[in-house]
Order: sequence, then structure tokens, then C-alpha cells
Amino acid sequence: MIERLDYVAINGPAIAAMAAAKKRMSSIEPGLRALIELRVSQINGCAYCIDLHSKEAIDAGEDKARVAHLADWQDAPHFNPAEKAALAWAEAVTLLPETGADDASYEALAMHHNETEIVDITLIIAQMNAWNRLAVSFRHEPD
Repeated sequence: MIERLDYVAINGPAIAAMAAAKKRMSSIEPGLRALIELRVSQINGCAYCIDLHSKEAIDAGEDKARVAHLADWQDAPHFNPAEKAALAWAEAVTLLPETGADDASYEALAMHHNETEIVDITLIIAQMNAWNRLAVSFRHEPD
């Protein structure tokens, strides 16, 4: 349900272009992508995207325990160092005013991911933040 206005109906071509960009970020496997999108959505408080990406993570084969423990990923034993680095980067980029995309988070990411993956992870984060801002601003609620 969209409470304020239907941004898809109003500017469908722009929304379709945003959605199409997702196909260009192909170096990241679907499970990790869904976890990154879910974590960004948790930080931004986007109920619609939390619902959507929780389901996508499960559909991509993610274990329900990993999805359930995503909010405490730093302390949970369910995530490997490469995934933790990607999640730390997701938080650093999403909370940019507070973190400045700190060097420590970037260096940890670079230890586990190649340049293409780093760019794709950062694009996933940036795009998810844009989607969250649309959904939250226009009060797009889960169905």
C-alpha cells in the first residue's frame, strides 16, 4: 500500500530505469546482495524493503538464522569475514554523515573483495538507500 502517492504510476520510466540498473551489479551473489539490501533497509527503517529483502534473502537460499541475526551481524557467528566486511561497508556508506565512509571499513572490504565487487557492493548500497528514501518518503508499506 502506498499512503502518500504512487511514485511508480507517476514516473514509471524512471523507476524502471532504477530497477534495470540492478542487473548491472552482477558480481555479488544474490544471497549477499539481499543481506546488504536488508541491512541498509533496517538502518533506514523502511518497512516495505525490510519485508521484501527478507523474503528475497530466504528465496536466495539464505538460512533463516542468518536473516534473523542480521541486525547483530558483528557478534553473530553466522557471517564470514568477507560478509562482515560488506555489511560494515553497507553501514558506513548508509551512515555517511557519521562515518565519512571510514578508511578502516574500506580497507576491511578491500581485503575480501576485488575492485569490481567493491564497486558493485557500493552501487547496491547507494541504490538501496535511494529505494528506501522513496518508500519511506511516500509511506510505501508492505502488502
